[in-house]
Amino acid sequence: MAAISILKERENQIYEKGAEPFSMTCEKQSLAGSISQRACVFCGSRVVLYPIADALHLVHGPIGCAAYTWDIRGALSSGPQLHRLSFSTDLQEKDVIFGGEKKLYQALTTLIDKHSPQAAFVYATCIVGIIGDDVDAVCKRVSAEKGIPVLPVHSEGFKGTKKDGYKAACEALFNLVGTGATDEIGPQSINILGEFNIGGEAWIIKDYYQKMGVQVVSVITGDGRVADVKRSHGAALNVVQCSGSMTYLAKMMEEKYGIPFIRVSYFGIEDVSQALYDVAGHFADNPDIMARTKELVRHEITQVQPRLAKIKKALQGKKAAIYVGGAFKAFSLIKALRHIGMSVVLAGSQTGTQEDYEVLRDMCDDGCVIVDDANPLELSKYVIEKKADLVIGGVKERPIAYKMGIGFCDHNHERKIPLAGYVGMLNFAQEVYGTVMSPVWKLTPPKVTSSGRE
Repeated sequence: MAAISILKERENQIYEKGAEPFSMTCEKQSLAGSISQRACVFCGSRVVLYPIADALHLVHGPIGCAAYTWDIRGALSSGPQLHRLSFSTDLQEKDVIFGGEKKLYQALTTLIDKHSPQAAFVYATCIVGIIGDDVDAVCKRVSAEKGIPVLPVHSEGFKGTKKDGYKAACEALFNLVGTGATDEIGPQSINILGEFNIGGEAWIIKDYYQKMGVQVVSVITGDGRVADVKRSHGAALNVVQCSGSMTYLAKMMEEKYGIPFIRVSYFGIEDVSQALYDVAGHFADNPDIMARTKELVRHEITQVQPRLAKIKKALQGKKAAIYVGGAFKAFSLIKALRHIGMSVVLAGSQTGTQEDYEVLRDMCDDGCVIVDDANPLELSKYVIEKKADLVIGGVKERPIAYKMGIGFCDHNHERKIPLAGYVGMLNFAQEVYGTVMSPVWKLTPPKVTSSGRE
């Protein structure tokens, strides 16, 4: 097989540790023709806001935008299921010419009357930005008429990257924050930001905090409720799980309401334990919280460690490639894989910062390839060259792995099992073991590197 070349303009977004001095370009728009694995601004805002289960989510644009993002996260709800319905104004050629504001107004009023949501989010797509519909004015009018918050989400896809969609979502959420009563919120209280309850993770994490004696005011946005977001300004601490999507909201809340925030990860034995200890440490004036936390961590690790040890014995020496949305998730994955005996030969993200990649450089072993905003050809090239046994990513990376005859584990929106907490680590280890050790890979063709050797 002939060597796979890399686009010259992409060379500074790829780094192999130990091969040369560290230099990484990131936080830039995708190169034309590179077929980025990133999503658009609209999609970025949609994945953040979608899990708010008692809100109406209306996509103002062509039907394809709503279809593309329907049920985009496996965000579980303990109650309302309104978020799982996909609504669109279905703009047509006539609307592009004459404007879609009347259609948006009619759609909003009809849907609000039918479904009685606690709030409505209106997502502006590319075409809306081009034709200049005054989405803010329509939302303001409907909000006054219906008596609920109707919030524009300025997420026109051409405005930037997926990361800009996160910012648009945070700005819409911030309009809700501070509008609810805080009477029943105690001094040892937190908001969990950036946890989306894909497989029930929010329930696991909330249970940990309950056992510690910490009140969870809101989870933004997993199994989310509009009323909880409204009163979230009453919490004493913001705990940011997905830093790429929610740090912007945490900073706005810190500036306006004086709420400090910490960054955590609930994935992997090491990081989930540190997350719980960090929260307990913040409430040092109540030493009982730290005492309960230590007992909780000790109990949970005792339950899962023997089974993880058996899996580690079988997986020792296997190699994994990681490509995820935010680099903070990659940090936890590297630690978790090492915990079960595997090394990481490729680590990449769609939205990493310079600081993130410096952390990755320090965490990764020599020879590991670090990549920003990769395309399918690059991922294929390095997965083959580094002889990875497993690819961990999202729905767009799944076919890449399977076409190369390599195991794949979903660590993104579509998975069905929880991967957070101690039980989540065990679920992850069992999935990795079942995938990597499956006999089916013996039936796939030999993997050929760019040099032509197996």
